[in-house]
Amino acid sequence: MADTAKPKGGGTARSTGGRRRSRKGDAPLTDEQPKVLLDYYRQMLLIRRFEERTSQAYTQARIGGYCHLNLGEEATVVGLMTALKDDDYLFTNYRDHGYAIGKGMSPRRVMAELYGRSTGVSKGWGGSMHMYDTETRMLGGYGIVGGQLPLATGAALAVSYRGGDEVVMCQMGDGTTNIGAWHESLNIAALWNLPIVFVVINNFTGMGTTVEKSSAEPELYKRGSAFRIEGVRVDGRDVLAVRDAASDLVERARSEQRPFLLEATSYRMKGHSVVDPAKYRTDEQWAEAKDEQNDPLVLFRARLAEAGVLTEELEAEIAESVKAEVADAADFAENSAHPEVSTLFDYTYATPVANESRRMPADPVFAEQ
Repeated sequence: MADTAKPKGGGTARSTGGRRRSRKGDAPLTDEQPKVLLDYYRQMLLIRRFEERTSQAYTQARIGGYCHLNLGEEATVVGLMTALKDDDYLFTNYRDHGYAIGKGMSPRRVMAELYGRSTGVSKGWGGSMHMYDTETRMLGGYGIVGGQLPLATGAALAVSYRGGDEVVMCQMGDGTTNIGAWHESLNIAALWNLPIVFVVINNFTGMGTTVEKSSAEPELYKRGSAFRIEGVRVDGRDVLAVRDAASDLVERARSEQRPFLLEATSYRMKGHSVVDPAKYRTDEQWAEAKDEQNDPLVLFRARLAEAGVLTEELEAEIAESVKAEVADAADFAENSAHPEVSTLFDYTYATPVANESRRMPADPVFAEQ
């Protein structure tokens, strides 16, 4: 277990770009392998098309409950997931579909979970907000704002206690930085020198309230300073910048056995959820969110084309491949069985519990004598 006598680090904060309405010049791609770049592009396109299909299925009543999309955050998702090793752990908030795919879950199983089918990653009982898979080590998907922070911190404590080499990544939205679990989790992580990277996805609006109106310190990467946690801000529209920043912090958390904070700024192209019309946004804010200069997919595609990595023929080929994969995922979900009602309580507890209630909603409170 790491030495917990004294927090490590000095709480420094630095920005690598990503302030709203500004963009640094793109770094040349000469040091990047074309195959890797094309893989990033395909992953981003897959998430975009998957989420568009999800939105369509929701309006068709094939998907129920709450549903939050990663539209506009594709570069951030792919960059973050690329930074993790297979055995690293991931905890996310409810905007988790892209992360589930990026961490290695099959699009089929993710879509099936959205449809509430037994072939889903949570056997159809979790739905949109509760993607979970021990094999890929994505341990949720949490519907409560900030609910994942204490659990992710606990997972990092377990890694440290066992002397493991894994790192925990804990993703959240900007609004989470104002709740109690944020302060408690970062404080414990710093006190006990835990190998965890807290990642704040700042899309400038916590549900319907701007960051400036909800946070006394709106530059969220600085919010770890009170706990002497080093923070970094990165442009979430740039998949390579996110990858590099996240990889650096993940490997430092692994080698130095201490926590870090990463803020990625990216635009939410739609409302907070599928059913949110986002009427709180001004015309200027809508134009900004829809501007192609803030669309990570458009930006990366243009960058690859300019570098000669992505030809028109290859772009069409990738688009067709992604379209087919998403259609296959939707067909798989549509044709999968619903979970048996008898399994409703099977996963309430990890081990058997005496006197556990398995009363169904229509059952009487007291059994007849």
